[in-house]
Amino acid sequence: MDELYRENILEHYKRPRNFGRPERFDLDFEDTNPFCGDEQHVFIALDEHDRVSRVGFEGKGCAISTAATSMLTEELSGKTREDLLRLDKEFVLDLLGIEISATRMKCAMLGLKVVKSAALGDAADWEAEGVPASDPAAERDRI
Repeated sequence: MDELYRENILEHYKRPRNFGRPERFDLDFEDTNPFCGDEQHVFIALDEHDRVSRVGFEGKGCAISTAATSMLTEELSGKTREDLLRLDKEFVLDLLGIEISATRMKCAMLGLKVVKSAALGDAADWEAEGVPASDPAAERDRI
């Protein structure tokens, strides 16, 4: 089963979904993983009900970073900013479907970090594993 997930990760790395900057967007954020040099910039367009209508991303990085961001962007349509803030580490790990080592965790979580930061309009607070340092309700209040 791990082999199927690995093939999916490589597919998303070679042909990332939603790659590119949309013409119009309402939220955006970029960040880097200083440990390995991964860079991701996410762009989110909202509809008239403040729900995600389009997502794009640009950047460069390892297979895990690019694939995780690509997979994540496929899951965001229709979500509110509050929904984005509720996404967690386990959500991304489930998308990847394989065990991620501690040294690759920041790679896997970079996309989630930029999505949450875009929803906040400011850098999200993060612990070493890439999970929010505070609870989602406190982060939501920052919007």
